[in-house]
Amino acid sequence: MITFIVPGKPVGKGRPRAAARGKNITLYTPQKTATYESTVALAADQAMAGKPLITGPVETLMTIVLPVPVSWSKRKQADALAGTVMPTSKPDMDNVVKAIFDAINGIVWTDDVQVVGLRVRKVYGAIPRVQVTVSPYVSQTSGGSL
Repeated sequence: MITFIVPGKPVGKGRPRAAARGKNITLYTPQKTATYESTVALAADQAMAGKPLITGPVETLMTIVLPVPVSWSKRKQADALAGTVMPTSKPDMDNVVKAIFDAINGIVWTDDVQVVGLRVRKVYGAIPRVQVTVSPYVSQTSGGSL
């Protein structure tokens, strides 16, 4: 099992951008996404501390902690920190997951296709960050049906 924290405000995976380069069109990753993925990769690499890549199926637990808007009243800010007001604004949860998964390919696991279980929640907190835990999958049933 490996746990690491990505410091700073969570960033969702941006859509690839296109640019004309002479007669060619080149696709590139937006700078904000590339910078965030570098931060994620660094945090994951430090947590791995030279351990080998996790092989086989894995489960991932992720807590996305967003900053409380400073424009809100003190009461609403307190409610957000207490968990009675939940974040229903950007970034989209699935885009944050995608950015983190892409960033830790080849660092924590071989590829994110290994993820067979995922639990994610998005909350407000005093210190914005994403906490990620990756652990080997342990079967809880004998079948794959729902």
